[in-house]
Amino acid sequence: MEKRLLLDGSRRALLTAGGVLALNSALQTRPGFSQTNSNGKLRIGVIGSGRIGGTIGGLWVKAGHPVVFSSRHPEELKDLVTGLGSLAQVDSVTWAIGSGDVLFVAVPYGAIPQIGRDYGEAMKGKIVLDACNAVPARDGSVAEEVEREGIGITSEKYLPNTRLVRAFSLTRSSRAKRTAPIRN
Repeated sequence: MEKRLLLDGSRRALLTAGGVLALNSALQTRPGFSQTNSNGKLRIGVIGSGRIGGTIGGLWVKAGHPVVFSSRHPEELKDLVTGLGSLAQVDSVTWAIGSGDVLFVAVPYGAIPQIGRDYGEAMKGKIVLDACNAVPARDGSVAEEVEREGIGITSEKYLPNTRLVRAFSLTRSSRAKRTAPIRN
C-alpha cells in the first residue's frame, strides 16, 4: 500500500511538471502572451475533463488560472468544479474554446477527427496542448493512421491552423525513425 501511494505521488508530480513544461514551451513562441489578463493569468479551456484533463486543469486552477472544463457529460464535472473554487467553471466545448487563451485537449484519440470537424474554425490560431494518445483497441482506424503517419502529423491533420503542442504522449510508433519537417 505504501509503495502504491508513493507511485501515485510520483505520477502526480510528473503530470504537474509536464503540464508546466508543456505550457511554458507553448508560450515561449509568443512574447508577452501571459499578459492577456489584467492579473497576468492565462484563461485555459479544457476539452475532456477526465483523469488527465481534470487533474491538469485542477492544477492550473490552483496556480491561479481561470479554467473552463468541458466534456460530453458536463453534469459529471459539478463536484470537480465545486471543489476547485471560483476560478473553475463547467461549460460547453464551444465556450471552453472561445474563452480559452490556451486549449488543453485530453480525449480518446478517436474523437480528434470529430473535434477538428466541429470546432476547427473556432480553434484556428489557438495554442492547443494535445494530450491524446491513440489506442488501437479503443480508437480504431485513426489509431492505424497514427501508426502509419505518426501521432504529431495525424494530430496536425485533424487540428489544422492551430499552434499544436503534443504533451503527455505515451504513444510509441514503429515509425520512430521517420522525421517530419518543422513548420512555423
